[in-house]
Amino acid sequence: MGLGRASAMIAAGTLTSRITGLLRTVVLVAAVGAIGETGDAFATANSLPNSIYQVISAGVLTGVIVPQVVRAMAQKDSGHAFLAKLLTLGFVLVGGITVVAFFCAPLLVSLYASAGFSPAQHALATQFAYWCIPQLFFYGMFALLGEILNARRIFAPYAWAPIMNNVVSIAGFLVFMMLFGSDLNQISAWDSTMVMVLGGTATLGIVAQTVVLVFFWRRAGIPLRLDFRWRGMGLGHMRTLATWTLLTTLIGQLVGIVQTQTLSVASGGYPSVFASQNAWLVYMVPYSMIILAIGTPYFTRISEHAAAKRDVELRGDIAQSIRILGLFVIVATAAVAAAAAPASRVFSNGAGQAVLIAPVLLAFLVSLLPMAVLFIVQRTFYAYGDARTPFIFTVVQASLVLVFTIVVAFTVPVEWRAAAVALVQACSGIVQTVLATILLRRKIGPLGLGSTWTALVRFALMAIPAGAAGYGMYLLSGGADGWMLQDKLWGALGAAVIAAVAGAVYLLLLFLFRVPELRVAIDTVRRRRG
Repeated sequence: MGLGRASAMIAAGTLTSRITGLLRTVVLVAAVGAIGETGDAFATANSLPNSIYQVISAGVLTGVIVPQVVRAMAQKDSGHAFLAKLLTLGFVLVGGITVVAFFCAPLLVSLYASAGFSPAQHALATQFAYWCIPQLFFYGMFALLGEILNARRIFAPYAWAPIMNNVVSIAGFLVFMMLFGSDLNQISAWDSTMVMVLGGTATLGIVAQTVVLVFFWRRAGIPLRLDFRWRGMGLGHMRTLATWTLLTTLIGQLVGIVQTQTLSVASGGYPSVFASQNAWLVYMVPYSMIILAIGTPYFTRISEHAAAKRDVELRGDIAQSIRILGLFVIVATAAVAAAAAPASRVFSNGAGQAVLIAPVLLAFLVSLLPMAVLFIVQRTFYAYGDARTPFIFTVVQASLVLVFTIVVAFTVPVEWRAAAVALVQACSGIVQTVLATILLRRKIGPLGLGSTWTALVRFALMAIPAGAAGYGMYLLSGGADGWMLQDKLWGALGAAVIAAVAGAVYLLLLFLFRVPELRVAIDTVRRRRG
């Protein structure tokens, strides 16, 4: 499958997944509230399996599995024997970690949110955790199956399967509201049955998306069997890679713990854990639709070039992928920034809450373009089997986040705590990207990115008036007192209008200045349709 078609397929699946994911969050906010103790308790518990999953997925699967599967595909059986052993190993490891995490639920809740939670809020979060932690096993198996499919150039199932999670969750949350009501942000209103329905629904959605991926796995013709004969599959080399990637992600989790502890102090009256997660969800819409959709096929091709020692083609892919990502990411940053308040209104229960949450989203957006560059640079290291260097630049980023988040905890008022934490993370990500790029140049030689940086600056100059035009639409609507913040539906419509205006102005400027990258993007779409 070509890069254009693969990117389009991933983008379509990711777009549908993100839209249904946004609807899922809208329904959840309606059920438990955006700012309050109940929402923060559920958000903390529901993030526990996701946090541990990040260690497994980003720390081990992405950095280790894709390059190994690409190499195994050259074997006579197309790597089927290796995949059976790999799947069995993942099944055992993820299952064991899930069992341990389940029995450590109270400790995990304390680890992430002891600073600002009352005893009642901690107890509610622990009850939620018992129902949510089993998601870890299904997250892990979903990631393992999906990364193997990606490595074999089967991209669609991994991008489309999460839609089932969102559909199941939306249905379950609606049933919850029919049974128990909405905006239940008071802990005293909750009992064990309500916890079971809400937490069980969240877990059932993850189970559903994994089952869907298993179905597509079998249709792809890959045998689905267990094989405990792990000797000879290269565990020594994989363990070395996994050690560095695991340490990298564990450091990230330490940062997450400090951030959550800092945010939990604001729980109840100001943006805290749940509001920050929702702002991050909006940030992840352009990240997933653009960076993951375009970058994932490039990562597979970069891995192939690295395995075949085609360094010239690899450098070309690095430069081209960053330019194409920048073309879309920069205008997305401008559009979302202009629509920050209406977009936040979708995930809040009032205009006042939207105004409080909008700065958190703006702070996250500072790092969107650097994260696009980092996506390509970091995965190039993984393609060369180097997980040690990403550990180094991640330690630097994590150290900056830790130090300045602690400074925030002691100096920033609680009402601005969430935005300050987000800004610290974004700025540290910029430093991480610069350092990673320098280290990659030292590893493989000159990257030839001079024209690429020039192109990114050109895109940014064109995105400024585009974003200003979009923000002008927000001001014309009445700003904080206008129709865009009246309710969730108007907020979504307002954000769409702002994005459309910003996108139209940006596209017009690209045409007027005859930006060559636009022609590349158009030709890619034409080849796919042809």
